[in-house]
Amino acid sequence: MTVRMARTMTSTGQPDDLLAAARGERWWVRGRRVGSVGRAGKFVDDVGFALLFPAAKPIGPSLWEAVAGEDEEPFAGGMNDNEQKVWSWKDELPRRGLAWYGAFLGGRGSFLSPSLLAALYPGEGELDDHQHLELSPAAHELAEALTAEPLSSATLRALLGDKNKYQRAIGELQKNLLVTTAGIEEQSNGWPAALLTLTCEQFDVGGRQDHHEAARHYLDTMLEAAPVDLARAFRWPTPKARALLNDLVDQAQATTDGRRYQPLS
Repeated sequence: MTVRMARTMTSTGQPDDLLAAARGERWWVRGRRVGSVGRAGKFVDDVGFALLFPAAKPIGPSLWEAVAGEDEEPFAGGMNDNEQKVWSWKDELPRRGLAWYGAFLGGRGSFLSPSLLAALYPGEGELDDHQHLELSPAAHELAEALTAEPLSSATLRALLGDKNKYQRAIGELQKNLLVTTAGIEEQSNGWPAALLTLTCEQFDVGGRQDHHEAARHYLDTMLEAAPVDLARAFRWPTPKARALLNDLVDQAQATTDGRRYQPLS
């Protein structure tokens, strides 16, 4: 069914009420709340990509809003039930193979469905995928360490010996979808540490990259977007994002007014 929305924008540049309402339905903000890890997996599978917590600018759905609703502020009252659910599911969803998790959409904590992950994954699904990408020596070192077995974030930080160096290196690996979380490892002191593993060890990826399909899925979830929005979300150059969206128009899968694009079905 064709999604029809007003193209006008408010004076602040935010989507109008009609688009916001349509996104509320598409992003599981309206209706029954997500209350279990299984339903959280179905949510990510449906929307394809989601932030852990919402951003100030709506760059995509968020698991938090699907759990708590659009009017609740995360951590406003501390670590309550909804915060505990969402925080634990960021490790549990990838452990169960229900969703990839890492710093991806706009550099923020994000989930990807297994199918969208496969369309975006840059390698062949082999342990040495990192060797074929331009990464820092520290990122290569972490990826090589993870070829043997999953390791905790604490262990990987100790391997590099510098917290900031570790943060930059793991960010590179997650930006390129090479690493995800795979549960937690209890620590003798403090909070549990995230257990990290190579994406190709946790998910069926490799040799199926399809950026046209990824762009189609993005537009289907966003309901309306400009090329720069797609570029920011998936870390593509804006000309590439525009070309992919124009391809969708040529294939009668999207429509455009010259600036913004909408899915046709």
